[in-house]
Amino acid sequence: MKAAARARVPDEQIARFADMFTAIGAEPRLRIIRLLLSAHPDGMVVSDIGAELEVPASTLSHHLDKLKNEDLVSVRREGTYLRYSANTEALQELLGFLYAECCTRNRAIEPQAIITLGP
Repeated sequence: MKAAARARVPDEQIARFADMFTAIGAEPRLRIIRLLLSAHPDGMVVSDIGAELEVPASTLSHHLDKLKNEDLVSVRREGTYLRYSANTEALQELLGFLYAECCTRNRAIEPQAIITLGP
């Protein structure tokens, strides 16, 4: 029981992960994350993201802001362009949380099953 207590995730971390899941829970934002992961580590400029996903600029801006607010993407200015990239450290934290909950602590899913999952 002591090991489970040590592995307990603080409530504020749970809230952060919940917000991250909410952000990527919208289909357009999940598509953005997938696209940015495929462009890792260089990322993509906003106009290329919009063209690839066929998302209007105003809608895209809203989705990118939501992802940025949850630290799931990072942005850097290159002259007049904004280049977005997936924040792989934050995504790794999120996946680590899920992995610990489902595969380590209670073995609901065998770790090998996750490795073989894919699109």
